[in-house]
Amino acid sequence: MPLYDIIVIGSGPAGLTAAIYATRSNLKTLVIAGAVAGGQLMITTDVENYPGFPKGVQGPELMELWRQQAERFKADFVDDNVTRVDFSKRPFKVWTSDRVHEARSVIIATGANAKYLGLPNEERLKGRGVSACAVCDGFFFKGLDVVVVGGGDTAMEDSLYLSKLCKSVTVVHRRHEFRASKIMQDRVFKTANIKVIWDSEVVDVMGDAKVEGVRIKNKKTGQTSDLKAQGLFLAIGHEPASEILRDQLKLDKGYVVLRPHDGLSTATSVDGVFAAGDVHDFRYRQAVTAAGFGSMAALDAERWLSHSNA
Repeated sequence: MPLYDIIVIGSGPAGLTAAIYATRSNLKTLVIAGAVAGGQLMITTDVENYPGFPKGVQGPELMELWRQQAERFKADFVDDNVTRVDFSKRPFKVWTSDRVHEARSVIIATGANAKYLGLPNEERLKGRGVSACAVCDGFFFKGLDVVVVGGGDTAMEDSLYLSKLCKSVTVVHRRHEFRASKIMQDRVFKTANIKVIWDSEVVDVMGDAKVEGVRIKNKKTGQTSDLKAQGLFLAIGHEPASEILRDQLKLDKGYVVLRPHDGLSTATSVDGVFAAGDVHDFRYRQAVTAAGFGSMAALDAERWLSHSNA
């Protein structure tokens, strides 16, 4: 197996930007993209706030363009998941299902995964009406009634997307105000077939072979009520995809801890290993900031390689 200068783990905005910058610096680069490549933008419809696309762009289209650009500069790709890593000595080792890859440095860009409510019936009914991806599954709910849980921009976007397909969309939020941006809130409030249930949470999902309804509890009164629905969409945040890193890097609540030196840096607790995007960024979590961190990680890795004996 070849020894790479950089292995990039992940193929979202952070990972692919890192690959573009690394390959343009003549660094031999491998992107381990994952079995499901592309990151969170693969489940995003209209991306309206990414610079350079005045009319917006579909998330999957944007990610395909990103990958084509990385491939143009001769980045190698493996469309498989990483099963484990060893950062205890150099060259660093990264395992996929059928082989081990080695590199002088590594950029972690594994992103984050959607959170679920943790209800027993929720797990049982995943793929049978319970979903964390409105764009992936919304088509199957045409003309039906669905519930969206959440209060951020993702919940607003999912609700608006589903409103174009579904008979009705009910947003259940545990507080009395959304934390989403005002423009997204306004769009939801102006959409006729979207209604909001405040100060409440979904405490059960009903149905045998498929979702038939949800049980909602008012947090102020404690009263429960049942709402008929054929779909439950979760939009309640994400967890960093850092399981493979737990015994390798310093983490804080699952997020990779960066080790700034000489100002802002993407360096982790292990020399030669860098991180970019949602796997460390719990604050901004935007495609454009992830891409920015990807470029920073590649530049940091390049500088580190030029001064190290790895």
